[in-house]
Amino acid sequence: MRLIFFGSSPFALPTLASLTRSHEVVGIVTQPDRPAGRGGKLRATPVGEWVEAHAPQIELHKPENVNQAEIAGKLRDLAADAWVVIAFGQKLSAGLLEGVFAINLHASLLPRWRGAAPIQAAILAGDSETGNSVITLAEKMDAGLVLARASAPIGGSETSEDLHDRLAIEGSDLIERVLGEQDAGTVRGEVQDEQRVTLARKISGADAWVRFDESSERCRCRINALSPKPGVRVEFREAEIKLLRARAETEMSTIPNQEPGAIVDPGAGLVACGGGTLLRVLEAQPAGKKAMAWGDFARGQRIGAGERLIGA
Repeated sequence: MRLIFFGSSPFALPTLASLTRSHEVVGIVTQPDRPAGRGGKLRATPVGEWVEAHAPQIELHKPENVNQAEIAGKLRDLAADAWVVIAFGQKLSAGLLEGVFAINLHASLLPRWRGAAPIQAAILAGDSETGNSVITLAEKMDAGLVLARASAPIGGSETSEDLHDRLAIEGSDLIERVLGEQDAGTVRGEVQDEQRVTLARKISGADAWVRFDESSERCRCRINALSPKPGVRVEFREAEIKLLRARAETEMSTIPNQEPGAIVDPGAGLVACGGGTLLRVLEAQPAGKKAMAWGDFARGQRIGAGERLIGA
């Protein structure tokens, strides 16, 4: 099939690479280059960088507004059979989409977790599974017809970065499946149940907290959902560190009479939480340093049993 691909973030890359191997991608649209780093030098999006490195022969567009008449005309002149949109960052207008078969890959099992941060929202809520959905584009965000879904379990120590990378890879097969059905004339859409909609708001630095008086499961969800960015911040020995990966020790005996945040076993990273539950911290990042395994951090700091991590 002749395709136009719209995408900007790393989540789009596995599908873009797959489509360039199996279809005729006649155009790629991404966000404009933006200032990045301390020097403010203009930098292309991950998709833009990939195209320059791997497919410079494909027509690349970087519009400030994809809905402008000039760019819309260029895209229509490419006479594509389908448009594939993944983490593009601009809303395609109804006028631009008129008469076009356009699909979007979204990292949740819609209608659960519409919005900006579906992967973080699923982990934060303690969901046992999430997945990908391929939908048509609609006026309302993530509200199009569902053309396909594929579920994926969420591991007990899986972070949002882990899950992001896994869903990005798995999403390419789902997109290929829908394109195949469209080509065969068998694609079907399912209307989303508005009564089951949940919203995944954008995550910010204001969310980077944890309360150890909550259960270890709630602490685990928060730490893993916010890893690697912004990263849950706690105080240790009057300095700030980030906790980047954890697991709730649901199979271990509870530890009564321990103050929340107390480090019960420094080498193993066991921390007391609410209700006598235990959290195993697996990765941490001291201020100004790289992320490291908790065991390395504990040895370097010579942490003793009974010292505390202080949360919100």
